[in-house]
Amino acid sequence: MKTAGIILGVIVLIVGIVAWSSIFTVHQTQRAIVLQFGNPVRIVNDPGIDFKVPFVQDVVFVEKRILSLDADPEEIITQDQKRMVVDVFTRYRITDPLEYIKAYTNMLALEDRLDTIVRSTLRDILGDQPFTSLLSGERSVLMSRLSRRVNDQMSQNGVEIVDVRIKRADLPEQNKEAIFNRMRTEREREAREERALGDEEAQRIRAKADRDRTVLLAEARKQSEILRGEGDGTRAAIFNSTAEQYPDFYAFYRSLQAYRESLKRDDTTMVLSPTSEFFRYFEDISVVDPDAPPPAVTPGGGIAGPRGTQPQQQQPAQQEPAQAPAAD
Repeated sequence: MKTAGIILGVIVLIVGIVAWSSIFTVHQTQRAIVLQFGNPVRIVNDPGIDFKVPFVQDVVFVEKRILSLDADPEEIITQDQKRMVVDVFTRYRITDPLEYIKAYTNMLALEDRLDTIVRSTLRDILGDQPFTSLLSGERSVLMSRLSRRVNDQMSQNGVEIVDVRIKRADLPEQNKEAIFNRMRTEREREAREERALGDEEAQRIRAKADRDRTVLLAEARKQSEILRGEGDGTRAAIFNSTAEQYPDFYAFYRSLQAYRESLKRDDTTMVLSPTSEFFRYFEDISVVDPDAPPPAVTPGGGIAGPRGTQPQQQQPAQQEPAQAPAAD
């Protein structure tokens, strides 16, 4: 009886092991490939519990979700012989599990192959482009070309490339300083050119302003000369008219001008006869009372003297005095 119990227990254990080995569970984010002696037999796409032949068949699970591959940074030489370090990441998914398992057998082999293809394609595409293309709007176009070329090589093995993007593009550490110095020199050259253009424009504006100033001053001088000439003409006309009306006053005024011009220096020495025509207005100098009223002019043209005296007749106009001789 005891032996029968042991045998029954062994049988139950074997059955349990066999049953456990024949059952597998498919997650909703996965698909299962049933392999028999390494060859794919069927593909299970629906999530849940499924069965396989124990000890004969194996199960390989494949992700339905989009997967990411973050490769190591790659140093690339661009078309203009500039080195740059590019870090890219790839988004992909397995669309045909059967082709995938035939080509790669596991995920590690798939990622190694994908990394090699991405690096090679990246060098081919960026090696034909200048360094500035990665810093401009052409970058998205280059990434689209990279995605298409990688997808063309991977799609035949049941893998779809969703996207390939550059995460970082930078200069190698040993080249940064040289590149920065070159960029600084280029910017300084452009700054000098801009300053030179500014100086040229300033000179042009300054020359135009000087020319306009000269023209304005010339016009102003011309206008002033015209006005001065008109004023001098008016002055001379008034002076001549006054001289014709009052010849004695004109002669006296001219003599005063001669005195002023001849005697304006303190060290002037003149040797003249006292009866000279030049001193005719100094012959009879009388003291005039400042409080006395001015002499009245008589109807006959004479000047009324003090009360009780006869009016003096106005002297006829004298000739213009001679100019003063030059001082010693």
